[in-house]
Amino acid sequence: GEVGHVSLGGRRYAVERNFGRPPSDLSPARVSQVAVESSGLVHVLRRGDAPPVIVYEPDGSFVRSYGAGEIFDSHGISIDAWDRVWIADRDAHQVIVFDLSGQVVLRLGERHRPKWEAPFNHPTRAAVAPDGVVFVADGYGNARIHEFSADGAWRSSFGEIGAGPRQFMTPHSVIVDREQRLLVCDRENDRVQVFNRDGQWLADWKGLCRPMDLCEREDGVILVTDQVPSITAFAPDGVRIDRSRPSLNGAHGIALGRAGEIYLADIEPSSVTKLTPV
Repeated sequence: GEVGHVSLGGRRYAVERNFGRPPSDLSPARVSQVAVESSGLVHVLRRGDAPPVIVYEPDGSFVRSYGAGEIFDSHGISIDAWDRVWIADRDAHQVIVFDLSGQVVLRLGERHRPKWEAPFNHPTRAAVAPDGVVFVADGYGNARIHEFSADGAWRSSFGEIGAGPRQFMTPHSVIVDREQRLLVCDRENDRVQVFNRDGQWLADWKGLCRPMDLCEREDGVILVTDQVPSITAFAPDGVRIDRSRPSLNGAHGIALGRAGEIYLADIEPSSVTKLTPV
């Protein structure tokens, strides 16, 4: 059949819908986010416990699943430089960390013990800096960014409800970019807020509609998915490069593959879309 194409950040991509071929006996579940490990394998996070994480080869063939019995409410997934998998268990108020074998190696927060301003109150996503320091966007209850040491000790937090600098209305995702900045999807404020590692406000990136997730391409371009639905490409200085619509009804998650491909966790229909550079 005919293949659609989009332009994004100065590149053209072929659009592949319904990426991934799960085994027939796998219980269906809604896709939430997606992340890629160092080998290029794709980890798809799903809502529910049936099981929550499915791993695919870049060609879509099924590899394995993991996490059954560990995740209450899957929301965000990220994979750090050491191939640890960080999952924000939103309604359990925890961040749960797995190794690639699917074993839990660390838990942040107290399970089913929400806290005001302290970790956590419906957290959304974790990001790990190159030195191992962890930043968590939190979330649907709190309006905070929390910093943890590499071994999981809570260090500090900043943020409050509002629309000004260092204020949030649903910090829905966070990444640490190559310039050691924190980029936060401030969803209901229709912006990405940019901070240095100390939490000092640097910039707002606007022209977005409820941004949900973001990733950094290997050339430093930042891709932001929102509810227009669109993906906007920003240069590192915040200048908008271009915008496209590869997702039918919005991608709740976005991740960069090892060969420059982009994976989208689509809301409706719930599926993964793969963008391959051409």
